Amino acid sequence: MFTKEIMETFTELDLSVYDCIVKNRDRVSRMTIKELADTAHVSTATVLRFCKKSGVNGYSEFKLKYKEYLEGKRDALKDDGTTELKSFMNTVRSEEFQNSINRAYQYLSGSKCTIFIGIGSSGMLAKYGARYFSNVGLFSLYIDDPWLPVLQNMTENTVTIALSESGMTKQTVQIAMQLQQRGSTLISVTNNANSVLARMADCNISYHVAEAMVNERNVTTQIPVIYILETLAKKIYNKNNQ
Repeated sequence: MFTKEIMETFTELDLSVYDCIVKNRDRVSRMTIKELADTAHVSTATVLRFCKKSGVNGYSEFKLKYKEYLEGKRDALKDDGTTELKSFMNTVRSEEFQNSINRAYQYLSGSKCTIFIGIGSSGMLAKYGARYFSNVGLFSLYIDDPWLPVLQNMTENTVTIALSESGMTKQTVQIAMQLQQRGSTLISVTNNANSVLARMADCNISYHVAEAMVNERNVTTQIPVIYILETLAKKIYNKNNQ
């Protein structure tokens, strides 16, 4: 429903509505347009414009389409994962994806320290990334406390890798912003190329796989994230050991 082309048309206000819908996905069908607008801190006119950008004529039609969209995501687990992996491998072969990997590699190749951040499932992947980078000889840290104050200034040789499937996780965005303001280069790895985290990053790597939900929980495959992290680490290792 929210294609890359549609997301590219979203303004900051549209993204606020989108973020609110994602966080309240199981309540949206019961919310009035005013309730959604109040929750997202926007006007009802903004919600209507958001609906039209999403390809529907009004809020009632949007709720119906969004319900069908969520049901489709839940059906994603009926597949054994082959379809998702094939889709991701097509993304890997794209020029856009390879350019993103190369940009991230250029930033990381001059880094003295890599900081990984993420919350929940993305936090576990961030911890894995820090360990994997360390295993190949790259000094890396993992921050698992989103409220940890970032007080010191970073050198120009520090890179932050922020992981978030939605790219909208508030705590991850906040700490990424702190690190970026302190001088760290920001690389984001997200499923959504037009999310807040993707837009604020110096470099974003997006993997574009179908989102899947089970009992209101996100179970979207994270295999692409592991592939991306290992690919970057191996490229840097190979360069350092030529």
